[in-house]
Amino acid sequence: MSFRENLQHLRATRNMTQEQLAMLLGVSRQSVTKWEAAKSYPEMDKLLKLCQIFECSLDDLVQGDLTDRAPEPAAAAVPAGPPTDVCGYDEHQRTMAWKVPTGVAAILVGIAIGLFFEGAVDLASVGVRDGLFVIIVLAGVLLGLVFLVPAGMEHTAFQKAHPYVEDFYTEDDRARARKAFSTGLVAGIALIFVGVGFFIVLGEDRALENVALFFLLLFIALGVWNIMHYGMLLGRTNVAEYNRSVGEELEIEDIMEVQVRDEIREGMLASKKKNKKIGAVCGAIMIFATIVAFVLLFAPVLTSPDPDAFDPAGTSAMWFWVAWPVGGMLCGVVSLLAEAFTSDEK
Repeated sequence: MSFRENLQHLRATRNMTQEQLAMLLGVSRQSVTKWEAAKSYPEMDKLLKLCQIFECSLDDLVQGDLTDRAPEPAAAAVPAGPPTDVCGYDEHQRTMAWKVPTGVAAILVGIAIGLFFEGAVDLASVGVRDGLFVIIVLAGVLLGLVFLVPAGMEHTAFQKAHPYVEDFYTEDDRARARKAFSTGLVAGIALIFVGVGFFIVLGEDRALENVALFFLLLFIALGVWNIMHYGMLLGRTNVAEYNRSVGEELEIEDIMEVQVRDEIREGMLASKKKNKKIGAVCGAIMIFATIVAFVLLFAPVLTSPDPDAFDPAGTSAMWFWVAWPVGGMLCGVVSLLAEAFTSDEK
C-alpha cells in the first residue's frame, strides 16, 4: 500500500478536506493535493506531524496498509466550533486592500507631482514638450503597476488555489468592517473636499495654478486610498460574493475537482451553466447591436447621391454609436431577469 492511499483513506475517515488538513500541518492545500496525487512527498517534519494527527507509526503511514483501520475516537481533527479561516483568506484580502489602493494612489500622486513641475524643464530640443512632466507621470504609473500587477497575479493564484471558502466571519466582524468603512468613507470624502478647497483658494492666482492642481490631486489620491482600502476590507467579509465570482471564472472541469461538499459543487455548476447561457444571450445581443450600428452608419452613405459631400448631421449615421449602449442595457436587463427567475426557482 502506498503513502498516498494511506493519506487519502485517513483523511476521508475523519471527514477532512484537503484545506483542513493543510491548516493542521501549516502547509498550502496544493501541497496536500500533490501528496495525494503522488507528485511530491512531504518532508520528515510533516510526516511526523501526520503520524501525530492520525495516531499511527511512520512505518505504517509510509509503507503499511492503513485502509482497513477504523478511525480512532480520540484522533486529532479540525477543532470543533464555528468555521475558521483555513486558507489564509483574511490575510490575503487584507494584503489586497493595501496593495490595490496604494497602486491607484501612486498613479494619482505621480500625476500631481508631474503637474507641480510642469513646465520646469522643456525638452523641446528632442521634440518633447514638458519632458519632466511626462517623465514623472510615467514614473508614477510604473510605481503604481509595481503594486497592481503583482497584486492581480497573487489574487488570481489565490482564487485558483481556493475556489471556495467557507464563510467564517461573524456578525461582529461584519459590523466592525461596516463601521470602519463608514469612517474611511467620511475621511476620504473630507480629504477630497480639502483638495478642492486648496484648488479654489490657490487657483485664483495663475502663478499658483500648478500648486493648486498638485494639492487637488494629492488629496484626491489620499481620499481615494481611504475609500478603496476600507471598501475592500468591507467587501472581504462578503465571502459568498467571492465564491460566486470565482465560480463564474472556473471551468466546469475545475469545478469538478474542487474539494467541497456535493451540494456546494452542484450549486457552482448550476451557476456556471446559468452564466454561460446569459453570456451566450448577451453575445448575441451585442452582435445584433453591432450590425444595427453599421447599418445606421453606412446606410445613409451608400444611399447618398454624392458620398464625397455626405454630411452625417441629420441622418442615422450620427447616432450609430447608440446601438452599443442600448445593447449593453439589454444585456443588463437579461442578467437581472435571469437572476430574478433563478431566485424564484430556488
